Amino acid sequence: FRALWAYIKLLLLTRKLEKKNLTIADIFQKNTAKHPDKIAIVSETQAWTFRNLHEFSNQVANVFLTHGYKKSDVVGVMLGNCPEYVGIWLGLSKIGIITALINTNLRGQSLLHSIAVAKCTAIIYGEAFAQVVDDISKKIPSNIAFYQINNDLNIPVKSPSRNLMSLLKTAATEKISAHVEHSFHHDKLLYIYTSGTTGLPKAAVISHSRYVFIAAGIHYTLGFEQNDIFYTPLPLYHTAGGIMSMGQALIFGCTVAIRKKFSASSYFADCFKYNATVGQYIGEMARYILATPLSENDHKHKVRMVFGNGLRPQIWPRFTERFNISKVGEFYGATEGNANIMNHDNTVGAIGFVSRILPQIYPISIIRADPDTGEPIRGPNGLCQLCKPQEPGVFIGKIVPGNPAREFLGYVDQTASAKKVVYDVFKKGDMAFISGDLLVSDEKGYLYFIDRTGDTFRWKGENVSTGEVETQLTTLVGYRDTIVYGVTIPNTEGRAGMAAIYDPERQLDLDSFTLDLKKVLPVYARPQFLRFLTKIDLTGTFKLRKIDLQKEGYDPNIITDPLYYQTCTGKYEPISKEVYSMICRNELKF
Repeated sequence: FRALWAYIKLLLLTRKLEKKNLTIADIFQKNTAKHPDKIAIVSETQAWTFRNLHEFSNQVANVFLTHGYKKSDVVGVMLGNCPEYVGIWLGLSKIGIITALINTNLRGQSLLHSIAVAKCTAIIYGEAFAQVVDDISKKIPSNIAFYQINNDLNIPVKSPSRNLMSLLKTAATEKISAHVEHSFHHDKLLYIYTSGTTGLPKAAVISHSRYVFIAAGIHYTLGFEQNDIFYTPLPLYHTAGGIMSMGQALIFGCTVAIRKKFSASSYFADCFKYNATVGQYIGEMARYILATPLSENDHKHKVRMVFGNGLRPQIWPRFTERFNISKVGEFYGATEGNANIMNHDNTVGAIGFVSRILPQIYPISIIRADPDTGEPIRGPNGLCQLCKPQEPGVFIGKIVPGNPAREFLGYVDQTASAKKVVYDVFKKGDMAFISGDLLVSDEKGYLYFIDRTGDTFRWKGENVSTGEVETQLTTLVGYRDTIVYGVTIPNTEGRAGMAAIYDPERQLDLDSFTLDLKKVLPVYARPQFLRFLTKIDLTGTFKLRKIDLQKEGYDPNIITDPLYYQTCTGKYEPISKEVYSMICRNELKF
């Protein structure tokens, strides 16, 4: 009943904030008033108090207010993890601006698409991304303004960008004009990009109320405390780091320690350094951390709990035992969805729990569906069918408009949003968010992740759209038929990318292909395996047979086509039977 009590506390909080019509900035300001000199965000080089963050965000608001920006404008931010990152979107929210949190791995067409789909009127970027932005600047509409953030005020900024740090230096730290249009609890706050299940990145809508729901939901369910210090090396442009961890500071007045880039060997050393009591992970991180040599930091830290998603059952007990972690909070959820669940009682491998006694309290379900397409399998009455215990199905969440726990805000692109809603679920006229993920429930109500349906796979903690990768690869290989899919690697979290390219004469220059690949795709989206098809098989509707290729994987014992794998240097080498055996024995690093 702990989960039930946590859910009640969450509903009480959200209703109170809704009644008072408070925004994230309003809630943060109350925490600043309580303890202005408490550390809010600490990084490798900075330690910002609540007052520092409050004043910086006011400066951001004042600068953009004087530059003519107004409520509902959208500003994109492309910046690495730092206190300024939070201060920027928090400040913009104070004058009603929606911030699009752009994935810093995006390049070229994907980056252009992300800017366009969110309808950005300005882009704020860090000096580390100056060249990336410059590469696409000629393709960006002239009405979009550029603001660059430099670590050093004296570094020149290339026209037409403005030096944001210079502008902030002279901006007021307190008073914001009374002429600002008021923001409301259910207004849009952020756009967070997700690959969804197909195509280019989609901008998922996060309102003030949804931000509260996500951060407070995990706070109450896992029993976080106000004096907790959170450690997250996850990017702040994702929901996990930017809401689940950072929300603990903004909403509950906790301290959050951040890191620019994840380091397995530094994880618990950082936790010790910052006196962290709660650490955040994704599944791959836990495996990398476990693979590091034994260290005095394994037990010197004060971490009582880790939370995240994707901790494999095979390493769960070894991880908690080695690092003396008393509690693991495994969660599951989609940025854009309303079907969020959590494992709060250390049940190894479970991603959540739903009561079989009182299922109506939190209306989420697993329904029968085609495992390849994710389409619901309906009964004779035309309605969806519930799965029985141990029967895999697609996870859905009932939609109730206006209820922050049950509403579906979807994407900026309404067409993309419509594809994530299923109608006539258990009765005519009702509707639900369909996750696209296959889950299974046991007899007690514990839920376990099985796989993703459709054309997305998860690798290195990122959702990878096969459609997007196929588009890029097809161009690189001279428009040959190309099929991209995810394949499993023994003892490795997620699915690695594999590309099957129709090239019977083997005309593709692999070295040039490898170099070009680095220019158009982030590391996690680059295929780990290549297969050069000598013949191509089409379905009756002239679609490439992806399912068959996926089942065959990269096994040279059953495949006669040339096979390659990407080494740690980024080069592609042939897969012999010996190499395949090494992969199966987990002797090669991916």
